[in-house]
Amino acid sequence: MDRRPQTMYFDAESALEEIMRSSDEEQQKEAETCVSEKNSSGSSVDSLEDDMFVDGLDPVLDRRPSNDTDEDWCPESSPEHRKRSRQPSSSSATTSSASPSSAAANGTGKGRGGRGGGGRARGGRGRWSQSAHAVSPSTSQEKWHNVDEGDNEPPQPVFRPARTPGPQMLLTASYTALQLFQLFFSTSVLQTLIQNTNAYGAKLNQGRDKPWNNISGEDFKSYLALVVFMGLVKVFTLTDYWRRSTKYSLPFPAQIMSCRKFLTITSALHLSDPQDDEENEERKGTSAYDRLGKIKPLYNSIRDACRTFFHPHQNISIDERMVASKARSVLKQYMKNKPTKWGYKLFVLADSLCGYTSEFFVYEGKAMQSRNGLSYDSVMALVDGKRLGTGYKLYVDNFYTSPMLFRDLLSKKIWACGTIRPNRIGFPKTIRNRLPRNAPRGSIRWLREGELLFVEWKDTREVLMCSTFHKAYEGDTVKRRVKANGGQWSQVHVPIPGAVLDYNRFMGGVDLSDALIGYYKVLHNTRKWYRTFFYHFVDIAVVNAFILHQHLARARNEKPLTQKAFRETLVLELAGMKSRTAAPQTSDVGRHNPKHITDDTTSGRRKCRLCHQKTPVMCATCEVPLCFVPKRDCFNDWHVQTGKY
Repeated sequence: MDRRPQTMYFDAESALEEIMRSSDEEQQKEAETCVSEKNSSGSSVDSLEDDMFVDGLDPVLDRRPSNDTDEDWCPESSPEHRKRSRQPSSSSATTSSASPSSAAANGTGKGRGGRGGGGRARGGRGRWSQSAHAVSPSTSQEKWHNVDEGDNEPPQPVFRPARTPGPQMLLTASYTALQLFQLFFSTSVLQTLIQNTNAYGAKLNQGRDKPWNNISGEDFKSYLALVVFMGLVKVFTLTDYWRRSTKYSLPFPAQIMSCRKFLTITSALHLSDPQDDEENEERKGTSAYDRLGKIKPLYNSIRDACRTFFHPHQNISIDERMVASKARSVLKQYMKNKPTKWGYKLFVLADSLCGYTSEFFVYEGKAMQSRNGLSYDSVMALVDGKRLGTGYKLYVDNFYTSPMLFRDLLSKKIWACGTIRPNRIGFPKTIRNRLPRNAPRGSIRWLREGELLFVEWKDTREVLMCSTFHKAYEGDTVKRRVKANGGQWSQVHVPIPGAVLDYNRFMGGVDLSDALIGYYKVLHNTRKWYRTFFYHFVDIAVVNAFILHQHLARARNEKPLTQKAFRETLVLELAGMKSRTAAPQTSDVGRHNPKHITDDTTSGRRKCRLCHQKTPVMCATCEVPLCFVPKRDCFNDWHVQTGKY
């Protein structure tokens, strides 16, 4: 009788059956782990703290409606107004998701689900009980001021980054897509992944007739090429990429790797050393147990690379990202008001200009002890003043914004702006001269408590903002459609606070990053939670590499590739094939060149548009004075920020 060869590579159906069998075995173990950890914690899903997290509240910093009375807290308006949820402007000052670590911020112009908005969502305007762990609320008895009452402009930040913002590379050099990707998946990272995958594959095949054949570096690069390719071309199942029929005819995957080899590598893909995993399992139930142990090697490498090769510009934002998963894991979170309801939460710091993921960390659930509230601690963990520098402007939504956080950030010389909830500890209690329910569109009220500015603005709904660097009103207006008494609609200019204007403009850094990932994400359905993170880390690496490519191309006066073209080029280079993509066309050289304002470098100097220091140089085309020295390359930075290349 015929016998199949004793090799690692069997037919695709057997490979899928083998993957499902091993997955089911590990799924059972992980399910038991989930139950045991939840039972050992002595907590219930129905606990008050869990309910608040699902509702997007911070148990430490948010007041929760209760039957207890608070004599200092007064109702803020009529009962009819209670049902009106306050959100940032429908134009785009919207806030984030419904969970302390929820992801995928929706930036500007999108409703942000369960968090309500910049205002009075959840629980109405009744009396609130305070958390025993929180700071005492504001006791200010001042009234809210009208827009015609002048506000003093607070001290403005002096931007002093630790490094020159932008790519931390030679700007005049030419880098291939593969070279940029390898900044995040370096040779040493690939060697670690290959070593751990081979060790895990050999462990899986112990006692079986089919021996494990070690994969090589070229094998793994080809595997990555197909993973990125599958983000460009979508089919229903993995085996459809290799099908030969009138409906499916994709020759590229078969040219790179056979179906059974791809599935075999997928079944053995492992990020950590199996021996380390066993030792970590023995520590389960103790404080030494590492919930992220199975992703730590790649997790740490990707985070280090994100910090190393790019320095964010002055405007940055923090929000959550949700990575969808069906795997069973204690790390998985539920968010009832998000499109992605089940998955893993990441807290992300992104550059508001380009969406570069500068820093992030995975939310570990109740294993993360929080003294000042998760919203406070997550911001402090992401904003490292020594690494970033000073003078940054941070934008956050109403899950994070609190007077305590903003004051502590200011002590680190980090300025902040964000939407805020009226039930947040420290929000002014006074209701004197607050906006009435029927206030016309564009109405503004403000209140200042030292360095903190609180602004209330009426758009389609009321918006509440808090800022440490804005003035209450600086004369800005925005176009809005308003219905007249006769029932006719017309466009009018209505006042808008500078805090709302800047929030709408700069809060979308994480949203932009999520959008760039979402266009061609490589995430596959998998039962292994750590493989979900592997695919997401590939997405982060590809998108960050693409953003670096954009900056470098513009620095050389070249037209950058689109993300689709960049990914196509990367796929071919990973597979060891020459790219057929045409070289980027260069724009007119000299379109933006520096020139001296006068013949004398000491007299006639003007104030730099970006850093406001005196400079003898200006752009010949834009006629804008800009520094052009080794330590302050405001010339290129300003053109990148304004999009004038």
